Amino acid sequence: MMSLYQPGALRAPDNGHHGAIEKTHAESAGPAMVLQGLHKSFGAQAVLRGVDLTVGSSKTLAVLGRSGTGKSVLLKLIVGLQKPDAGSIRIHGQEVTTSNVEAMNEIRKTMGFLFQHAALYDSLTVEENVAFPLRRHTKMTPSERGDRIGELLTSVGMEGDLKKMPSDISGGMQKRVGLARALALEPSILLLDEPTAGLDPITSREIDELILKLQEEHDVASIVVTHDLHSAKLIADRIILLHEGNAVIEGTFEELEKSGDKFVAEFFKDS
Repeated sequence: MMSLYQPGALRAPDNGHHGAIEKTHAESAGPAMVLQGLHKSFGAQAVLRGVDLTVGSSKTLAVLGRSGTGKSVLLKLIVGLQKPDAGSIRIHGQEVTTSNVEAMNEIRKTMGFLFQHAALYDSLTVEENVAFPLRRHTKMTPSERGDRIGELLTSVGMEGDLKKMPSDISGGMQKRVGLARALALEPSILLLDEPTAGLDPITSREIDELILKLQEEHDVASIVVTHDLHSAKLIADRIILLHEGNAVIEGTFEELEKSGDKFVAEFFKDS
């Protein structure tokens, strides 16, 4: 059910993760992410003003809002790149805001992050970019690592481009490689920051369809920050709309589209 000015509580179905990276009990029970009362300011500018949200396992929440409403800041708080001024962030029941560096590093291994501009290492090939988290965080043999890289790049349609440099491939292809790298450690959570930004409509649709396919295959909980209403409609189970640092409404795309709230109606008028 749609809620105005109320956080949503998503159902957390049984989780069926599989793969080489072992999952803890905490990752297989309860909501994947629970954020409560998040506040974040930069100087006199309040970016988040008490945001609450819950994401169930295997569910996708799209975060919409105008530029400067704290959408990307929200992701940085979740992954621990920034600290909130107040509030709680629990990942698989584990509090992020009070975790030490070692604990935070372990939590991050359960999360895959796709940056807005893919953020590939310019000096590394496509293959080496995907290998980076595997080299750093696993004890895979070179043969095992090679097999895993092949699987990941095949899953995103980039198996023929292993030796290419990021500068030799298009923006859409870079996003595909970024997705492969984000999935390298078999994460139970995906954080996607503007996955279709800067792409043409055809490529955007391809990326959306790829995200849907990967979500189904890997059974992950996702938060997708986007300006793209068509993308949100296609890939998200639920949508939350931020305005002036507040979560003003949460529900399905269809529920938000029919809202009588003035700001919501204005935001969705071209959908």
